[in-house]
Amino acid sequence: MKDPTFGSRRIKAVLNRKGRSIGRKRVQRLMHDMGIVPIYRKPRLSIPRYKAKRYPYFLKGMKVERPDQVWCADITYIPMKQGHMYLVAVMDWFSRKVLSWRLSSTTAFCFKG
Repeated sequence: MKDPTFGSRRIKAVLNRKGRSIGRKRVQRLMHDMGIVPIYRKPRLSIPRYKAKRYPYFLKGMKVERPDQVWCADITYIPMKQGHMYLVAVMDWFSRKVLSWRLSSTTAFCFKG
């Protein structure tokens, strides 16, 4: 959890440097058993699926010149030792300030008024 980009090769190298003789296949098996997956850039993520609906970009050409003119929201998850937490934030585009945020262990915040 200290560095989520570590894969089996890098974990093997670190353990070998610390005097623990271990093979990469064993590290891969242990990572699989524990559910550890490295975070890395996956190929071709920005290519739309077949027949995916396309939505117009309504802010194209618009100048954001004052606060409270354009807001945006983002939902992401944060990996924890026992699962993950969801974080939702509402931000102002002009000032780039976070107007509101909520942290939850479920997606229930999406349905609250």
